[in-house]
Amino acid sequence: MSRRLRLILLMLGGFALAVVLAAVIAVYLLLQPERFTRMLQTQARTAGLELNLASPASPTLFPRPALDLDGITLNAEGAGAPILLAAHGQLVLPWHTVLGGPTVISQLQIESPRVDLDALQEWLAALPAQPEDAPPNIPRIDTGVSISHGSVVRGNEVLLGNVSLEAGSLISGQPFPLALSAATAAGTPLQLRLSATPRIEGNALQLNNITLHLSQGSAMTLALTGNAHWHGAADAAASLAGKLDQASAGQYDISLLLTPADQSNPLLLALKLDGPANHADLRLPPLALAHWWSQLGDPQGPQLSVPPGSGHAEIAKLEAGGISIEGLTIRAGDAVPAPAGTAAAPAKPAGKKQP
Repeated sequence: MSRRLRLILLMLGGFALAVVLAAVIAVYLLLQPERFTRMLQTQARTAGLELNLASPASPTLFPRPALDLDGITLNAEGAGAPILLAAHGQLVLPWHTVLGGPTVISQLQIESPRVDLDALQEWLAALPAQPEDAPPNIPRIDTGVSISHGSVVRGNEVLLGNVSLEAGSLISGQPFPLALSAATAAGTPLQLRLSATPRIEGNALQLNNITLHLSQGSAMTLALTGNAHWHGAADAAASLAGKLDQASAGQYDISLLLTPADQSNPLLLALKLDGPANHADLRLPPLALAHWWSQLGDPQGPQLSVPPGSGHAEIAKLEAGGISIEGLTIRAGDAVPAPAGTAAAPAKPAGKKQP
């Protein structure tokens, strides 16, 4: 190889190295990982959360502009147990943000997250209560979310595994899609698909064109459509109807009607189910029912009591958790017949007066 050729190759190699170094510097300067990290941590603090990373965010331009996040930890301020742990995450950025435009994230991708329900519930319980007269608001979320290989736990107990979630942007007036799949601790696959169009109308949050599809393996499928609106606090209403298909029992017509609370009645959910050998017409107060359910898991000792609600149900066969019940009849509230001892005594027939 001649001296001139070696010199040309050295010059080309040096030029290529300079281009690579310039590209690395340009990527770092354009993406500015620190501003996105600060933005995320600021948003977390606003919600009473602390966000930490195991190492500083690293930028990349190919195949698309993004920031890689390793060792993600999210916990409530001052709490020891994390709400979320994730091995890896990525913030996908639009080109106009990279080129100096507004700081916008087009998609958040999280791999192998672990969500602790106990820590999540403690954070939610510590949030300040919203004023009852506060107007509803749709938090604009331009970021799509993608989660893969996740899990939901309570302490050391795995409730859901292999969780995958895909959600679009949450913007008023635009359809919001959400798809979730997971497996229960017993290995049963679960799938949920939800779509609705959120919109502020006057002082109400309206959810139009709700479509919900829930399936549990091949054993059960639930499909509902309808609308809902919320004025704040317990002033909420919804109307959903559809089909419940159970492989072992048949197909049922199902309807859910949520009526808002007023001065004399609580928030009330009316559930109607009609199908082969199974019928139900129940009125359940969701807030009181949630309180009753939370008492069952009280670590100080479960509070066993009759669940709140009224109505009646005739269930030919019920299978849950390995337990099979046949010929179940439930009557509560106004549907409970009066005990025999409390029935009014029949009037005595009039007789002739005795002299």
